[in-house]
Amino acid sequence: MYKSFFKRLLDFTAAALGLLVLSPVFLIVTVGLFFANQGKPFFVQKRPGLQGKIFSILKFKTMTDQRDAQGNLLPDHNRLTSLGSFVRKTSLDEIPQLFNVLTGDMSLIGPRPLLPQYLPLYNAFQQQRHNVRPGITGWAQVNGRNAISWEQKFEYDVWYTQNISILLDIKILFLTLKKVLVREGISQEGQVTIEAFKGNF
Repeated sequence: MYKSFFKRLLDFTAAALGLLVLSPVFLIVTVGLFFANQGKPFFVQKRPGLQGKIFSILKFKTMTDQRDAQGNLLPDHNRLTSLGSFVRKTSLDEIPQLFNVLTGDMSLIGPRPLLPQYLPLYNAFQQQRHNVRPGITGWAQVNGRNAISWEQKFEYDVWYTQNISILLDIKILFLTLKKVLVREGISQEGQVTIEAFKGNF
C-alpha cells in the first residue's frame, strides 16, 4: 500500500511544502547562477525514469558552456564556477527537481536517474533499478553517493527497489541530511563528478 499509493501522496505533499519553504533560497540561487552562467541558471537533461520512460530533469546549472578553439567543451573542472561549486557541495542544485517530483516523474527517495545512453549497458539485475520512480536521493547516495563504484551503486539501487518501506525512506531522509551537512561523497576522488558508466566487463 505504501509503495503503490502513500509514497506518491507523501512525495507530492513534501515537494510542494519544500518548494514553498525553500522559495527564498531558490530565488537567490537562480539569480546568482543567472549572472554566473551568462543568463542560464537551469540545466535540463533527458533521463530515464519509471520503467525507463524518458523525462526532462531540472537542475541548477553549476558549470558554464566554455569551449576550446575547436568548439569542444572544456573539462568539467575548468567550467565549474565558484558559485556552482558551492551549490553542488551543499546539494542546492537538487532543489529544482522538486518540480519533477510534483509532476510524478521522480520521487523524493529512489535510485538516482542516470543518462539514457546507459540503458543498453545494464544487465538484467541492474535494469531493476527502473522498477520504481527515480529519486532526488536514495540508498546509494547515503552509502557513498558518487564516491563509490558503479557496481556498488547498482547493488544499493536494486536492494532499495526490493525493500521499499516508509521506515526505510525516513532513514534515508535523515541520512541524506547528515551527508549534506558534512558534504560527503560529492564526487569520485580526483574528479569533479562521477566517471561515466561504460558497461559490464
